[in-house]
Amino acid sequence: MSLPAVLLAAGPSPSPTSSESTPSAVRTFQDAQQSATNAASWVEQNWSTWLAIGLRVLLILVVAGVLRAVVQRAITKLIDRMTRTAEAVDGTSLGGLLVNNERRRQRSQAIGSVLRSVASFVILGTAALMVLAAFQINLAPLLASAGVAGVAIGFGARNLVTDFLSGVFMILEDQYGVGDTIDAGVASGEVIEVGLRVTKLRGASGEIWYVRNGEVKRIGNLSQGWATAGVDVTVKANEDLDRLKSTLDEVAEKMSAEEPWNELLWSPIEVLGLDSVLLDSMVVRVSAKTMPGKSLTVERELRWRIKRAFDAANIRIVGGATAPADEEEAADPTAAVAAPSVLSNPDSPQSEATTPLVQQRQPTK
Repeated sequence: MSLPAVLLAAGPSPSPTSSESTPSAVRTFQDAQQSATNAASWVEQNWSTWLAIGLRVLLILVVAGVLRAVVQRAITKLIDRMTRTAEAVDGTSLGGLLVNNERRRQRSQAIGSVLRSVASFVILGTAALMVLAAFQINLAPLLASAGVAGVAIGFGARNLVTDFLSGVFMILEDQYGVGDTIDAGVASGEVIEVGLRVTKLRGASGEIWYVRNGEVKRIGNLSQGWATAGVDVTVKANEDLDRLKSTLDEVAEKMSAEEPWNELLWSPIEVLGLDSVLLDSMVVRVSAKTMPGKSLTVERELRWRIKRAFDAANIRIVGGATAPADEEEAADPTAAVAAPSVLSNPDSPQSEATTPLVQQRQPTK
């Protein structure tokens, strides 16, 4: 048989590729069409819900942003007004005595920084919780976890939290500021910088102390209100009290009328009277209210003037157990007589020891 006859007898063979791929392709297209139909139906059913959620989230973010900007701007204006008020008062004579511009500026900046941080945290934190609630997320586990984390952080960084809170209250209550001289217990000196965690002091010898605010248990501010200049004058017990008081009053009146002491003295210099009376001396107390931080300067000048006035009035100043200068001890009658010497006796061993040796001559034969 020929090859065409064999092929004809076998008949047409089916094409597996065409017969099998066509139903598969049809099924795939139908599945994609069904999926698209389902997605369109789901979008059609839920688009209003998603639109409402999106608009709610957008509204929350816009309101939070606008509110934060308004609050921060209000805080900034408040701080600027405080600073301008301090600068305006600082230009007057009273402001030069009562107000420290640098102190007010640093205090205003610290208060403004704290207020802005607190406002941002509260507003943005509330907005974040509202956004999560808009997506119908259960906030109970999140809040519980945040509470546990906050407690753990509080225990781990309790010293840092204590320092920060102490610094905030110190600044808000204006316990001290730049330029003040304070005694913080652990250190004392002039405040050169006030921070929320650390206060920087300069000691009397020029050293710088870094004091953590949480370690300060008590503060003695020597620069607020007014200071007291007190001078104790010790004189002989037989001095005339009326002449003594008149001399001190003259010194006080003259010093109060001269510059710059008339600005540093905030009250007349007063002779308070006898502070103590001893057998050979008595102590007179002189005191006056001064500008804060100027008490030592006034005391030095007052001692200088009192000493010069007492020298002019022939009033002796004595000190404690030191004997007065004009009291002479009784003359010793034997002071001008020389002490007896053993050399005055020629028969004494000392006199014989100092006698030069004389060479004896041998007798001649």
